[in-house]
Amino acid sequence: MAKEITSRSEDYSQWYLDIVKKAGLADNSAVRGCMVIKPYGFAIWEKIRDQLDLMFKQTGHVNAYFPLLIPKSFLSKEAEHVDGFAKECAVVTHHRLMNDPNGTGVIVDPDAKLEEELIIRPTSETIIWNTYKDWIQSYRDLPLLINQWANVMRWEMRTRPFLRTSEFLWQEGHTAHSTKKEAIAESRLIHDLYAEFAEEFMAMPVIKGSKSANERFAGAVDTYTIEAMMQDGKALQAGTSHFLGQNFAKAFEVKFLNEGNKEEFVWATSWGVSTRLVGALIMTHSDDDGLVLPPKLAPIQVVIIPIPKPNGVLMEEANLIKKELEAKGISVKIDSDKKNRPGFKFAEYEMLGFPVRIGLGARDLERNEVEVARRDTKEKVNVSRNEIASYVENLLAEIQVNLFEKAKQFRADNTSSASDMEEFERILNEKGGFIEAHWDGTTETELKIKEQTKATIRCIPLDAKEEEGKCVFSGKKSMRKVIFAKAY
Repeated sequence: MAKEITSRSEDYSQWYLDIVKKAGLADNSAVRGCMVIKPYGFAIWEKIRDQLDLMFKQTGHVNAYFPLLIPKSFLSKEAEHVDGFAKECAVVTHHRLMNDPNGTGVIVDPDAKLEEELIIRPTSETIIWNTYKDWIQSYRDLPLLINQWANVMRWEMRTRPFLRTSEFLWQEGHTAHSTKKEAIAESRLIHDLYAEFAEEFMAMPVIKGSKSANERFAGAVDTYTIEAMMQDGKALQAGTSHFLGQNFAKAFEVKFLNEGNKEEFVWATSWGVSTRLVGALIMTHSDDDGLVLPPKLAPIQVVIIPIPKPNGVLMEEANLIKKELEAKGISVKIDSDKKNRPGFKFAEYEMLGFPVRIGLGARDLERNEVEVARRDTKEKVNVSRNEIASYVENLLAEIQVNLFEKAKQFRADNTSSASDMEEFERILNEKGGFIEAHWDGTTETELKIKEQTKATIRCIPLDAKEEEGKCVFSGKKSMRKVIFAKAY
């Protein structure tokens, strides 16, 4: 099966597409730019979704749902917002079809034109803030901490499964607060939560930072981001949290009476991550033999394969081991299929990225042992049957840590510093990865660097130390370095 995967060194882009296809994660759809998420791919998304949903609820957030369709006039109320999304919007203009008089199917009924066009949501700030106008009157109604799990639509010309599709699944949080300080604290709280999820569950190291003015979310005062490095050295924006100030409150007249009985505009945040995280998992950990999944997000953590073929004794023992592992909260599958040989099964589960494989043979049982193989390093060991449950429990934790440390080391090995454009471009062309460099803080310089190199400012790291230097492009004074990279 691995022979069907293009190697990363040969063609990284094709390698990614091969894994998506061979691991059964997604298919192309009849709608250009959209994908069909297959059951295994959706199972991974469910693991991501369920853990994040738990973390949101632990921090006091609740779920709601808002309409898919947004009146066009709503997008006109916040100038920066509409400017940022206008070119990506899908527009509904009619409300009815009719039979074609020529008998060739159906056509749009010309008499069914909507009085006002509707936009399929590219994001939900406008429809939500129009709703909040009715929900918020007093400081007693605040804070309002709401999240929704939904789909959104943004027309994309160049698509790639999970990473960039016209329709995708995501969560979007939208919160309202009585003070600026509280709203900033909320946006930073979620920023930290995203980073914790990425590192603790995805085993994907991230840099926490803020976006430059040019890269901020449309309509935001500040955008906080987590940036990850993929195995080809490109950056991936894995999650963003936005401090919106009072921009949307003013656009939609959302006011409240404060404790002094004076009317004020509320303060806002929004934040989100999407099915892009499935693509991030693939590109952070997988290899030329297929998918590699961190145990905490693997739909099934252990597969037990009776060898050579399932029989009464082997199946009985496999079920006993399964129960012992499940008692420790480990998800397990027994492959009792008699049609395929063990070698085929080994390759299949390697392709699917199951963290641990247990081979159960008659001779092993005679020695009171089982064979355990780990997906991350492909090492195999014989383990005492009596110790299998505790061994696998510890092994899964070890794999989780090992994947994180391996990715962290890769990022360190592929992070460089540049003091001038000659060095900047040499690193970018010969090595890639993240480049730390001084920037003079102007959008003009940022855009010129992007035009010349295709590298963008990924973030201004929150932990960046003040150190006087000269901008890598203009030579003007700069007080801190930022992170540049080519990105998805």
